[in-house]
Amino acid sequence: MTHMKGERGLHELYAEDPQTADRIVFGRKAHADRRGFLRGAGLAAMGSLIGASIPFHRNMPAGLIPVAFAQMDEGALIAEKDGLVVLSDRPINMETPAHLLDDDVTPAARHFVRNNGLVPDMALAGNPSGWTLTVDGEVDSPMELSLEDLENQFEVVTLRLVVECGGNGRAFYNPGASGNQWTTGAVACAEWTGVRLKDVLEAAGVRSSAVYTAHYGMDTHLSGDPEKDPISRGVPIEKAMEPHNLIAVRMNGEPLPALHGFPCRLVVPGWPGSCSQKWLRRIQVRDVVHDGAKMTGASYRVPAYPVAPGTEVPDSDMVIIESMPVKSLITAPESGAEVSVGSVDVRGHAWSGDTPVAAMEVSVDFGQTWAAAELAPEPNPYAWRRWTASVELPIGGYYEIWAKAIDANGAAQPPTTPGWNPKGYVNNMFHRIALFAT
Repeated sequence: MTHMKGERGLHELYAEDPQTADRIVFGRKAHADRRGFLRGAGLAAMGSLIGASIPFHRNMPAGLIPVAFAQMDEGALIAEKDGLVVLSDRPINMETPAHLLDDDVTPAARHFVRNNGLVPDMALAGNPSGWTLTVDGEVDSPMELSLEDLENQFEVVTLRLVVECGGNGRAFYNPGASGNQWTTGAVACAEWTGVRLKDVLEAAGVRSSAVYTAHYGMDTHLSGDPEKDPISRGVPIEKAMEPHNLIAVRMNGEPLPALHGFPCRLVVPGWPGSCSQKWLRRIQVRDVVHDGAKMTGASYRVPAYPVAPGTEVPDSDMVIIESMPVKSLITAPESGAEVSVGSVDVRGHAWSGDTPVAAMEVSVDFGQTWAAAELAPEPNPYAWRRWTASVELPIGGYYEIWAKAIDANGAAQPPTTPGWNPKGYVNNMFHRIALFAT
């Protein structure tokens, strides 16, 4: 696992500034007359995280992090991932090399991570006791639902759904944009189990005044300020009522991992992953477009018209990203592999936003000619589709395999980055790999 050092991790922060670490971890101001987190709510929170009281807590040295606590540290969560590239560790952001995304159903250990704040205590502890989901706003019957309520009052469904960060591919824009420099690996297709968002909203009675949803999570802002949301986005009510959006409680048949939203999250496929709020605690229905954290300015927005690279675009001319563009990935062979001259089997996945994938093509001659790839049936809408092809490498040397997906409206992946935008969003250029034939 490649680890590019980002901001300070929890252990480093406690070593340097225990009181600030207290505030970030426990969401409270550390008491100046006591050491570290060993007073009042801090002690109770630590005991809750460990799962037991601490009889000799008065003897604990200042700034000590219990050994058991280390198992729940965000750094330990990073270590659980298999071969991912760490782009930052505070907040945690990790992408998956293309060849590790070959599974039809992405294992949790290989699913990318995009966080905006700190993983909440409940997720670190893996104990959902006391969790509820509030549904309120422009509804006739506001609700407060437990996990049991969700699974007992609504139909439970399981779907394979692609989640992709809106900034996937940002690293290839020129001039570049600030933010995580995702290449191709901020995408995955896990199997999610939960209840339909539509069913829950209908049970609450969505009013005719409803315009947009607003999603709120339990994660902590990096500043430690409990009044600030790291991210709070939403979708138009029409999208919210689409039947493939899930309030998910399981991932690949298991409770949601801490990094992926335990105990409950939204999965809103086809739109930027930022719409799929993790550690979900509230869904508010609003009578205006939501203006929560990372809903305004340039966040998850692109210019309303084409602009030259490097252009400063006024916020008033930026529009919210909705359906994601058609895209594909080559998952085998791994880029840089040595292969034998002759026929080579190539495979990968193709996916799109609200418009389904219709065709898949590959090229071995830098786009001069294209050959159709075989697309497997779609398991369900918004899942990625396996594609396979056999290509001919006639003589020894260096080759590039290019992959191009086409959606049902005829929109195809471009050979280079699409229209430049200030934040480097929605890049769906061809995926290319290198092969050396001998």
